[in-house]
Amino acid sequence: MPYYIAVYDVNEKREGKMLKLFRRYLTWIQNSVFEGELTHAQFKSLEIEADRLMKDSDGVIFYQLRDERYVDRIALGEEKAERTRFL
Repeated sequence: MPYYIAVYDVNEKREGKMLKLFRRYLTWIQNSVFEGELTHAQFKSLEIEADRLMKDSDGVIFYQLRDERYVDRIALGEEKAERTRFL
């Protein structure tokens, strides 16, 4: 299953909605940064829902990796969230 890292930059009016949306699909790592495995269908749903929330000056970037095994994750300092996802 593909592994994703997602970041967004949206107007503060839409920040709460975008945070709720991304937390439904991925693990929250830091402000506007998420990661986790998604099926193709889950990714498409997230992509469509995020696009509906976005306005002109907003942006979302997805990095897709083949598998979590191909990620070397190095974190400095205290992490803001645990790396588990609850549905």
